[in-house]
Amino acid sequence: MVKIEGNVWRFGDNVDTDQIIPAERLVSSNLTYLNDFIFEKVRPGVSKEIKKGDILVAGKNFGCGSSREHAPLALIQAGFSCIVAESFARIFYRNSMNIGLLLVECKTDIKEGDAAEVCTDSGKIRDLDNGKEFGFQKYPPFITQLIECGGLINLIKEGKF
Repeated sequence: MVKIEGNVWRFGDNVDTDQIIPAERLVSSNLTYLNDFIFEKVRPGVSKEIKKGDILVAGKNFGCGSSREHAPLALIQAGFSCIVAESFARIFYRNSMNIGLLLVECKTDIKEGDAAEVCTDSGKIRDLDNGKEFGFQKYPPFITQLIECGGLINLIKEGKF
């Protein structure tokens, strides 16, 4: 079971990978600094405000654009534990799951700054500030295990594949 609790950051529809991490920031082989530049063109300074465990909530087609793996990696480095969106771009979805970033497809009206809880076991998202609940399709055991292990490479290293 994966259960996450954190503060919500709200974004809209069609957030592309260049908005998440601009392409010009990907010129180094040192990827440990990506979180410094997350959303810098659409919400300058937000990287300094995100706390470990926070939850990003977005609209439709989150992660569209380039297929680079840097975007979900930057979201993890910034501190996001989960991305909730109405829908995800297919390649972004696969890249995220492969590196252990929990993605949940669900339409919610949770507001930025609210505290939320995401539970993969129950298939529920709760807005802890106003008690609203939103349901999503539960993951099969393999996907839950993939997320719990921190991605595909860790799953293989642990001999669980």
